[in-house]
Amino acid sequence: MTPRTHWTAELHALPRTSWPRYLDEHSGLPGPRANTELALAFGALADQGDIDRVVDSADEYRAMCGAVALGTRATDTAARARAHTAASDPRWRVREGVVLGLQLLADSDIGTVQKLVTRWARDRDPLVVRAAVAAICEPRLLGTEPAAACAIDTCTVATAVVARWPADARRDQALRTLRQTLGYCWSVAVAAAPESGLPVFSSLDDTDPDVSWVIQQNLKKKRLTQILAAGG
Repeated sequence: MTPRTHWTAELHALPRTSWPRYLDEHSGLPGPRANTELALAFGALADQGDIDRVVDSADEYRAMCGAVALGTRATDTAARARAHTAASDPRWRVREGVVLGLQLLADSDIGTVQKLVTRWARDRDPLVVRAAVAAICEPRLLGTEPAAACAIDTCTVATAVVARWPADARRDQALRTLRQTLGYCWSVAVAAAPESGLPVFSSLDDTDPDVSWVIQQNLKKKRLTQILAAGG
């Protein structure tokens, strides 16, 4: 039995109104790591009532679980709008919940997620852009040419957001968070489609200090160094 299967069975055995307390008891917090497998199990099972009981909570883990559920329901217009809001939540675990939920949705409906990240990558909020990049740049999702192309395009658009940001506002925390994500996601996207991805990555403007930082961080990643060592 996998951890997620275990947590799914545990939730099934409880009344739905007891789920919030169960999340509290098994969140893994306070501690270094939240219980993401439980959050994913909740996200896959939750209905609208379950989401409403946790998503607006002041408790970060409850809100994270709600965000996962919203991401998994992003085919629904209302859930998608709420996921968009959660993607810019000041709490990083809530933002990550949206990403995890979108990736869970992508396992069964990659097309919907590709369309969503294409839109979100062009959002005005760097945190929403960041969610788009992180959601699509997951190795297990990039086994097809269209998905890999979407990841490369999303990274390209997001990097342009960084490059266009006013120089005197580059310390903006939301932008720094986007930059940090691009610092590893390019390597994921390129590794999925080296022939098309490497030329795009190589054409990035390394005269921009933040873009240069993104380039250098990705060049440290084993998945990319192996491709470069093999001659692309």
